[in-house]
Amino acid sequence: MPLPFLTADRARDDNAPAGADPLGYEDPDRWRRPYRPGPWRVGGAALLLLLASYVLFSAMIIAMAGALPAAGVCVGVAALMIVTAVRLVRSGVVVSAQGLRRIGLLRSTTVRWQDIAAIRTAQQPVRWLGLPRTVQGQALLLQPVRGGAPDTLITSHDADFLGQVESFERAADAIEGWSAAHR
Repeated sequence: MPLPFLTADRARDDNAPAGADPLGYEDPDRWRRPYRPGPWRVGGAALLLLLASYVLFSAMIIAMAGALPAAGVCVGVAALMIVTAVRLVRSGVVVSAQGLRRIGLLRSTTVRWQDIAAIRTAQQPVRWLGLPRTVQGQALLLQPVRGGAPDTLITSHDADFLGQVESFERAADAIEGWSAAHR
């Protein structure tokens, strides 16, 4: 059962209204991700949530056995796992008229469009799923105005785009489009 109102590809659907824009340029002040979370990212978060449900179930069993401090520790571990899963799904690159924001697992960085010299795609060694192993792939690089080494925004082998070259190219084009429109 297709749910076109939930997808970022609504403009390509057969029953989409004329002029529908999947990136929502009609409200540029709102922070939005120009691509969908990838299957590796969603799958990892789903596994964390599944494990958290088992930990919560064990906390209930421990609490019924009478060891409330141990049950509290289990609930705390499960809450940490749930927060990590939500943060894992939220991580990525979001854009708005104010600038570009890189949301990571532990911290977020916002760069104003005026502070960006260029955003370009480059063929280079990239990390596979964020692990130390590197493979040849594409990376979307942000060159700051102040100079220095370019920052990697997204790669073709990260959790959002592994095995989905077309999705990486669409996301890179969308971010480059936002940069060109707002710089």
